[in-house]
Amino acid sequence: MPHFIRVNAGTGEIKTHPVPEAYVGLGGRGLTSSIISAEVHPRAHPLGAENKLVIAPGTLTGTPAASAGRLSVGAKSPLTGGLKESSPGGAIAVKLARLGASAVIFEDIPADGALRYLHININGASLRPADDFRGLGCNDTVVRLTVKYGPKAGYLCIGQPGELKCAGASIAATDMDNLPTRHAGRGGLGAVMGSKGIKAIVVDDKGAGAIDLVDRAAFLKYNKMWAKAVMDDPATGQGMPAFGSSVAVTIMNKEGALPTRNFRSGEFELARDVSGKELRAVIKARGARLTEPCSPGCVVRCHRGYIGPRGENWGKAPEYETLWAFGANLGIGNLDAVCQMNHLCNDYGVDTIDMGVSLAMAIEAGLLEFGDHKGALKLLKEVGKGSYLGRILASGAANCAKILGVSRVPEVKGQAMVAYDPRVLKGMGVTEALSTQGADHGAGYMTGTNLGWTPNWRSVPKLQVEGQVDAARELHQFQTAMDGTGLCQFLHTPLLNTAAAMVGVLGMINTMYRRKWSQADFTAHGADILKKEREFNLAAGISKAQDRLPLFFSREPVPPLDTVFDIPDEELDRFYNW
Repeated sequence: MPHFIRVNAGTGEIKTHPVPEAYVGLGGRGLTSSIISAEVHPRAHPLGAENKLVIAPGTLTGTPAASAGRLSVGAKSPLTGGLKESSPGGAIAVKLARLGASAVIFEDIPADGALRYLHININGASLRPADDFRGLGCNDTVVRLTVKYGPKAGYLCIGQPGELKCAGASIAATDMDNLPTRHAGRGGLGAVMGSKGIKAIVVDDKGAGAIDLVDRAAFLKYNKMWAKAVMDDPATGQGMPAFGSSVAVTIMNKEGALPTRNFRSGEFELARDVSGKELRAVIKARGARLTEPCSPGCVVRCHRGYIGPRGENWGKAPEYETLWAFGANLGIGNLDAVCQMNHLCNDYGVDTIDMGVSLAMAIEAGLLEFGDHKGALKLLKEVGKGSYLGRILASGAANCAKILGVSRVPEVKGQAMVAYDPRVLKGMGVTEALSTQGADHGAGYMTGTNLGWTPNWRSVPKLQVEGQVDAARELHQFQTAMDGTGLCQFLHTPLLNTAAAMVGVLGMINTMYRRKWSQADFTAHGADILKKEREFNLAAGISKAQDRLPLFFSREPVPPLDTVFDIPDEELDRFYNW
């Protein structure tokens, strides 16, 4: 039976109970955001006893549904001060779903400062001491736990920044190779886990039965439609399997939208050296895996490994945003250096995006220069040491900039902006300005809409002002609903482009939950969740005045297109009029 596991980190008490009526039928972001908005006071301190950390699989996770293995992690964010959700891949979500755990909820904080880990299996959940794990990175933490519980269990853990409650800390999830490379990266959720005194979560689904599909034949028919649409789509059926998200480096550079040297240009002269094509060539030459799933049931298989120049196993190759954060953003064209920084962040448990922008703040402050990959690596290693400088860098780019006295700070609501210049891709500018999640491309990925990748849904040219807000609003609602299913965010393109894809996904949801949802119902569900998030943020003190990009984006034209972000404030203010 679906149930909640509530862990009181203060008393050590664990309660398992059926899913409350108010939460029945919710999953993923829909569930984590609903629990936080209902059970956490908006003015609670993110690292205090009143905040909660919620971990939940999606509504389709654990079923045969293709590429539905995403996990949702939610809390009040120490980085944005608002409601935050992040969704890593990996093996954990499927295992929780198979065990019937609809949500794991951590409450309170330990008075004794002890460090523990949570063990979950078919017999229940228990807290166990983890003080001897203190100070370990994610890699060593998983190695030690694997000795005890084996490679078939799934692991979530934090590294040094999470223990130190740094606002840029992430939560690492193990991939299919049992490496902690899939992260709930954005929003500092690793710091919240650290505040609860939880070093790791072990999920062992041995002995768990299959999830009830209600009508298995109908479910599998709809899943076949969905999987076919995914594989027939040029992006998810061809581009992603071949290059992963790293294919975007060359595309964004060609469009003049690749933020370079802390958003001073939209073109990077060394983009080819850190491109998806170069990454694939190096992976192939050094014998790492070129294509594999990051979670059970993934049909796209865009996860890939990376081997260092001296044979080092650096785990997962970087995604596009990470290639940008340590590449063009810092003026670095050395692929091995970029991949090593990605590897270190995975081990330390820190968001690669905010860390890359933090290093850009260090450059702005004169601690190193653009293009200095050795200097960047040296600074990043301070994070693993837990030094004062390392803790500053791991506290998020906005906090880092305040401490270092930097004024050119690409952030919204305290969270670092991402790898798409909003003066060129104006729809992405709307998303980063208006998202309930802070500057977060995943909240409403308008790049495809701006570049014509979703012609069967709608296209709004990248430099056009009209239509960006309306398209972004609808896409945010759609994406939020999708985030509740556990489906991979990369698959929004076929879901928007192909009628059969939506029929397949709705068919699986309706079959399993005895619903009669239309696409309008699906989008309306997303709007309901967004409304909860928005209301929480407003009550937390995040007003519409913070739904803005930094001023330099509207004042400083970006070469080579020499454009600015010129969507009027009154147009932005229409976003939440639904």
